[in-house]
Amino acid sequence: MSLKIVVCVKYVPDATGDRGFAEDLTTDREAVDGLLSELDEYAVEQALRLAEDADDAEVTVLTVGPEDANDALRKALSMGADKAVHVEDDDLHGTDVMGTSLVLAKAVEHTGYDLVICGMASTDGSMGVLPALLAERLGVPQVTLLSELGLTDGKVGGRRDGDAATERLEADLPAVVSVTDQSGEARYPSFKGIMAAKKKPVDNLDLEDLGIEADEVGLAGARTEVLSATARPPRTAGEIVTDEGEGGKQVAAFLAEHKFI
Repeated sequence: MSLKIVVCVKYVPDATGDRGFAEDLTTDREAVDGLLSELDEYAVEQALRLAEDADDAEVTVLTVGPEDANDALRKALSMGADKAVHVEDDDLHGTDVMGTSLVLAKAVEHTGYDLVICGMASTDGSMGVLPALLAERLGVPQVTLLSELGLTDGKVGGRRDGDAATERLEADLPAVVSVTDQSGEARYPSFKGIMAAKKKPVDNLDLEDLGIEADEVGLAGARTEVLSATARPPRTAGEIVTDEGEGGKQVAAFLAEHKFI
């Protein structure tokens, strides 16, 4: 029986762009270019490595987002994933992490899975809780923040590196795992992979396909609400100290005034 691996990926605003909020105080995703979240590239890489070591495995990449999120799927497909699932629906606008975990759980169940792999966090929200929420909704074990990942005899496990200790963890399949940016450098898509990605299947789903009501997601179903946002003030030039023999004292006085010393 084929091992079914599902990788959850996210289409995020480019961190080098001028990111901001839309009028409804959701992230303005149209004002800046988007891309596959860098931290999710590590999840795709680990899925591909596991598939290469397995006798028979299939890697599906899954995303929830607008039409442009298809670019993130194509990037993952060009890396070597076999197929993709794209959940797109206008009612998803403004969905928070709780709603996203619901949609992903329904999509994962719809697709079928033995193992779900996520990045450690998204590079826009940076919450890092979605893998745990997804595991709870699916009713399966979670093994998170792994810097090393492997499969052995129907179990998934690996190494989690903490500030004070290193842990070895494992869980029976099916399970949800997340991997860190220390798990292994993600491969670059080859020209052959880029061309092949254009022919790989992408299954498009909406809320109705997943049996989810509109008020369970979007701004209407969000557990959190942004009430206001203020633009960051422009950076000032700061104070320039001209050293004419007393520069050291002036710097020390400045540091003392601002309680750095």
